[in-house]
Amino acid sequence: MEKIFKKTKTGHFLLIIVGTVLMAASVNLVYDPLDMVTGGVTGLAIVIKNITSLWIDGGVPIWLSNLLLNIPLFIAAWLVRGRTFLKNTFFATISLTIALYIVPTFDIVYQDHLLAAVFGGVLGGAGLGLVFMTLSSTGGTDLLAMVIHKFKPYYTVPQILTVIDGLIVLAGVISFGLNKALYAIIAVYITAKISDSILEGLKFAKMAYVISDYYNEIAEQILKKLDRGVTGISATGMYSNRDKKMLFCVVSKKEIVELTDIVANVDPKAFIIVSDVREVMGEGFREYRQ
Repeated sequence: MEKIFKKTKTGHFLLIIVGTVLMAASVNLVYDPLDMVTGGVTGLAIVIKNITSLWIDGGVPIWLSNLLLNIPLFIAAWLVRGRTFLKNTFFATISLTIALYIVPTFDIVYQDHLLAAVFGGVLGGAGLGLVFMTLSSTGGTDLLAMVIHKFKPYYTVPQILTVIDGLIVLAGVISFGLNKALYAIIAVYITAKISDSILEGLKFAKMAYVISDYYNEIAEQILKKLDRGVTGISATGMYSNRDKKMLFCVVSKKEIVELTDIVANVDPKAFIIVSDVREVMGEGFREYRQ
């Protein structure tokens, strides 16, 4: 998907559209009906909708608050960060505003706050990850954090963003109570994990280190049977004080069982270390990102 979409302008903007629709779905179908404030401008918009419902029937729509709150942020970011940085972010913000307007608001989790935290976190995280893949953001508190960072460079953008979103969640506590805010924190955590997984890659692999006196035979079997590359790393056994080769190999999850069988058949006394790998790029795996 990344190879197809990211290399064309159309695909680039399509990722943003799909991502913002998913984010809007998490807000309108999950968070808003249950009054869950998960930070960001959309979270603040939920609070504004609740407060203004005292004077306006249904309160100020979330899409409208999202648009109005982003206007001064964009002006400030334009002055501080420049036009080039804001081009994609402007498109993402407009796309999110339109999606918030189009996606209907109703409760799809039937007031189940735990389900809302999980399902909303997955939807929002997937959408956010797709937007971040295009090196864009949806504006809002991201822009505010970057503007503040310009004048307070001794604080990092994530640190500033954490404080801002924390204040918004606190506003949610005041408006809707502590119970809903705690579920919102679960949703924020899941959102971060899902978006990070999309950015770092979902194609997990396994990495193996093999220490054996029969490294030549093991490497030959891996090359022939698995058709995977193997790297010999010079090492020294500190107990025996002997020089030897330690084999390094990365394989798919399905191939790790066969690799360990190969090692066990050649040398039952071999020492093997297997660990997870988040993403692998290169021959036999994924192409490098352009």
